[in-house]
Amino acid sequence: MLLVIDVGNTNTVIGIYNGNELVKDWRIRTVKTITEDEFNVIAANLFTGSDIQSKYISSIVISCVVPPLVRVLDSFCRKYLARYPLWVDAKSVNIMPILYNNPEEVGADRIANSIAAFEKYKTSLIVVDFGTATTFDAVSEDGGYLGGAICPGIMISAEALFLKASKLPRVEIFSHPGKVIGKDTASSIKAGIIYGYAGLVDGIVRRMKSEMGTAPKVVATGGVSDLMSDVCDSIEEVEPSLTIEGLRIIYEKCYRLSDK
Repeated sequence: MLLVIDVGNTNTVIGIYNGNELVKDWRIRTVKTITEDEFNVIAANLFTGSDIQSKYISSIVISCVVPPLVRVLDSFCRKYLARYPLWVDAKSVNIMPILYNNPEEVGADRIANSIAAFEKYKTSLIVVDFGTATTFDAVSEDGGYLGGAICPGIMISAEALFLKASKLPRVEIFSHPGKVIGKDTASSIKAGIIYGYAGLVDGIVRRMKSEMGTAPKVVATGGVSDLMSDVCDSIEEVEPSLTIEGLRIIYEKCYRLSDK
């Protein structure tokens, strides 16, 4: 079995693959101060609850955008799984040309997203990942990573509003507002945040399409991708497991031969 781990600033996604099949995946909070022993307690409980025996994990692939956790996860893998993890970055992945000025600046999650989306759709793409930050990644028709855009995520934007406007109440934004014209303060805030963010997404996608000069397919992933796909005109497909699927593909195409 293959263990894939995608460490984001807010959440960490853990997946178990048996060949090409995603057997199970979990989403946990990213804790920057966690130790390898504490991470093992969480992982062991998740594995046990899903009848997965860690002794059958033969390989591990990790993408991580939180530098302090690199050492922790490396130690966890060696100490508790007796495996050296394979770390994804622009240097280690040779199956997609990275056309950034400095390829090493591209996050491992953005590389994994782009590879997984191109592997499935085989066309030019814009991949929108709704995470702590929202990232927009452009992929050419021949599978090259062109670059992209980064903006504050929807939760960061909402939190800034709640912190700076002391009279406005905190509202739950993980549901469809229904209407743009709110009839009370809470519904007005929800409509403004969600539809306002939809306008941001559609605007950036429109400008990226113009610069690309093609008609790319727009694919969304990340925590609120289902919600945003309902209010964004530009999103065509939602792929909840895109990042970890990209990690699997990277392992299969880049590492498998050397791992045997």
